[in-house]
Amino acid sequence: MSYINEAFEKYSITEKNTSKGNFKFLVKTIEELDKLDKVLLLTCSNRFNWDPNNVDIPKSTILGMVIQEALGNKATLIDVPELNIVPCEGNVSRKDGNSCGVKKALLKDDKKNPSGYHRCWASLNEKDDELWKISKELFESNAVVFFTSVRWGQASTYYQKLIERLTWIENRFATLGESNVVQNIQSGFICTGQNWKGLDVVDTQKKVHGFFGFKTNKYLYWNWQYTDKATDETQQSYKKSFGSFVNKFKLDELY
Repeated sequence: MSYINEAFEKYSITEKNTSKGNFKFLVKTIEELDKLDKVLLLTCSNRFNWDPNNVDIPKSTILGMVIQEALGNKATLIDVPELNIVPCEGNVSRKDGNSCGVKKALLKDDKKNPSGYHRCWASLNEKDDELWKISKELFESNAVVFFTSVRWGQASTYYQKLIERLTWIENRFATLGESNVVQNIQSGFICTGQNWKGLDVVDTQKKVHGFFGFKTNKYLYWNWQYTDKATDETQQSYKKSFGSFVNKFKLDELY
């Protein structure tokens, strides 16, 4: 057994590598969201495309696009990597305490913040920040579903940056004792990955969304993963994964 296999056996005994996502999960997700009036879909993965005639779209983004098409006008899809969202400033843990989401951080702009809920220091300090494009849609929606790839056992950097920037939602009621402004908004998290920790990522983010105060819907939390062999980093495995993904979700007509 190679060193990497020995390390995997020693330190990763309890991780969950199983893939749950398939066509039935996709259909159930669409059925759940179709019950609602307005749904926000946030895709958080990226690709660089060298050939405009052969565009590569992340698998998680494809799922978001399929769901958007099925829901029609009920759904709004925002591709998060296309927005200028600056990093969280970390005001939740300053030496003088927690100042995240305080009333002084209110974004005073009726166009960007019609609900009056958006309170984020980074939105005030960085004039080109575009988090408001997400929060504006969020507070007008009945549900939000995040889509992302799994990278090194975690959600992508675009998702992580986004969820950190939304900490003021949780902080309003958990720390400041104000109302929970997302208590009536359902949430979901769908991720795709190659070979490691897909279910762990889903489980963690479901708990995170619960901390935020969202109404987590169990039918909207799942993952797809090509293989449960964490040490399979072969080129052959990566080349086969997209075809497997297409077949699993019956996307043959599209790809």
